[in-house]
Amino acid sequence: MTKALIAITSHYAPFYDDGAKTGLFFVEALHPWNELTKAGIEVTYVSETGTFGWDDHSIGTDFLQGDDRKVFEDKNSPFMKSIEVVKKASEINSADYDLIFVAGGHGTAFDFPHAKDLQAIVSDLWYAGKVVSTVCHGLCIFENLKGKDGDYLIKGKNVTGFTNIGEEQIGIVHLLTKYNIKTPQNIAAECGATYVSPPGPWDAFTVTDGKLVTGVNPQSSVETAEKAIALL
Repeated sequence: MTKALIAITSHYAPFYDDGAKTGLFFVEALHPWNELTKAGIEVTYVSETGTFGWDDHSIGTDFLQGDDRKVFEDKNSPFMKSIEVVKKASEINSADYDLIFVAGGHGTAFDFPHAKDLQAIVSDLWYAGKVVSTVCHGLCIFENLKGKDGDYLIKGKNVTGFTNIGEEQIGIVHLLTKYNIKTPQNIAAECGATYVSPPGPWDAFTVTDGKLVTGVNPQSSVETAEKAIALL
């Protein structure tokens, strides 16, 4: 059976000006899970510490609506039951998996750049010719991640991720400065990748380069997963 990992942030702490916490962005875990399980793929969740928390804004009524909210509010829904079990990255045998989908949320900007075990899984799958995919701030997994040649793993690759304009529009640039965390767009540049901008910061948009699929925002979660599955 084909097996996939959904990698999520372990960081869960106050971040926003209103005191709300950041962490895992809800639909960026739900939507890939929907697509992967629909394709008959077995899904395992993984984070650096085996723990996680939802980004408060991602589960607010302003953003989370319709069927997605129904899933969240039903603690016995298949998705909500499945994500009760999250493995520590150190417990994962990379060779068992065919695909990794790295979900976002601003929490990733805090822990992913230093998540050595999670980064090792990404590197293992990368060099094994497996599918690596990220959405939104999931691209932060590549900060500080170097390949066997000593260069950044995504050097020379075409990628996308949450836009700097998007950070400005949601009014958190001052928080990025306060906490000294980097944007996906800036990480791409620093790693020697070519950042491909979407038509607009909130448009569904993905970039595929070999076995690497990257998506720009929460709205791109489904398409990112679909494109990743198509590469299996």
